[in-house]
Amino acid sequence: MNVLTVDKVRLAQQGDCEAFIWLVTGMERTLYRLARSVLRRDEDCADVIQEAIYKAYRALHTLREPAYFQTWLCRILLNECHQLASKQMRYIYMEDLPGKSFSSSIETDYENIDYLDLLEAIDRLEELHRLVISLHYFEDMTVKDIAELLGTAEGTIKSRLHRARAALAKVMDNPFERKSDYETC
Repeated sequence: MNVLTVDKVRLAQQGDCEAFIWLVTGMERTLYRLARSVLRRDEDCADVIQEAIYKAYRALHTLREPAYFQTWLCRILLNECHQLASKQMRYIYMEDLPGKSFSSSIETDYENIDYLDLLEAIDRLEELHRLVISLHYFEDMTVKDIAELLGTAEGTIKSRLHRARAALAKVMDNPFERKSDYETC
């Protein structure tokens, strides 16, 4: 984290709302991608992001090390995501039925069909694998940073990345794997 950001965190801790807004605005895409790697619905992502930002603002004074603001906020967001996901275990939404994927709602400037295929393949991974792939490749986080964020050993993160890459390679190499459940009937 750069010096300007650390200074902004310190200002926000002293009650400067504009500094907090600057910090959160700079993390919008990261927060969305992180929430989207755990949750399937855009509405749910918006809800947990809003709640995480609110909780972070209220607890900002408890942050001991300003340099870890981003990790701290991401951790709050992940907790909110898991809390919402556990509440929703008994509900099935129409959007969650086959045919709706991560790639259909993500904002992207890419027109490349291979990129969309990749996003669809990522969407099919287990939650933990989606999460580490998103953090590592879309947010450019190191294995060490991901391990710290998730409270897991670096070796575990490396293992999850390896398994996720293998699963992605399998899906991307097999065109029949890409078809939706209703297309194979």
